[in-house]
Formats: sequence, C-alpha cells, structure tokens
Amino acid sequence: MKISIINGPNLNLVGVREPEIYGHRSLSEYLDNLVGLYPGVDFDLFQSNHEGAIIDEIQRVGFDHDGIVLNAGAYTHYSIAIADALRAVTAPAIEVHISDTQAREPYRHVSMIKEACVAVIAGYGLDSYRRAVDCLLEMKNTAKP
Repeated sequence: MKISIINGPNLNLVGVREPEIYGHRSLSEYLDNLVGLYPGVDFDLFQSNHEGAIIDEIQRVGFDHDGIVLNAGAYTHYSIAIADALRAVTAPAIEVHISDTQAREPYRHVSMIKEACVAVIAGYGLDSYRRAVDCLLEMKNTAKP
C-alpha cells in the first residue's frame, strides 16, 4: 500500500509555532515515528509552503498511490485549485488538521477541500495523521475487488 502525506504552509514549524495549539513535538519527528508503525506501507512525505507545489504533488501521487493524507493548512479555507486537483485524481484523500478548526476563528470553519475528500479528521493533535492512515487502511481492506 502506498500513502502520501502532504502538508501545506507553516506545518514545517509545528513544534515551534504556537505550541499552545500545535504542541511542542515537531511534525517531522512525529511522521518519522508514524512511518515506523506501518512497516507494510510505503509512505511519501511532502511539505510545501507553496500552493502550486502542493497541487503538483497531488497530481504526481494521485494516480498510483492508494491514498492521500492532506493537511493543506491555511489553503484549506480558500484553495479551489487544491480541491480541483483532489477531484482530478483517483486516490482517495483524507483532510487532516492538528487542531479543532471548528473551535477556532470563524474563517477556519470553512473548508474548500472537504467535498473533494472522503473524510475529515481534526482536533486530535498530531494523532490526526495516524487516524487518517488507519482510515485509509480500513477503506483498502474493505474495498470490493
């Protein structure tokens, strides 16, 4: 199974940026540990602060991977282009957020990408990523041949 974890702007600063919201553990440290929990999964890890690079990565992995875990960061709230990229590929995507976006500022309550995703997992801290991987694995295991 191949899963791509794609992260958007400022997520490279998790562990430093607003630790009261995102915690003190770095995203890269967490993802390295996450990969170790799933020896049978081939992971691609990607992060960019640039919308076009995120779209390029979705297009690159979206036809030969079994799933995408996407934390689009702030692009979640206004990127129709990322939503269109998700709709254009065959890999199912799960929208992920570390914080509970519904409990934050009103503009964070809107997701332009959720309609292009099979699920949204938010508010479980960094564990939101593990939950998304488990969801993709369950979907793959229960899919009809």
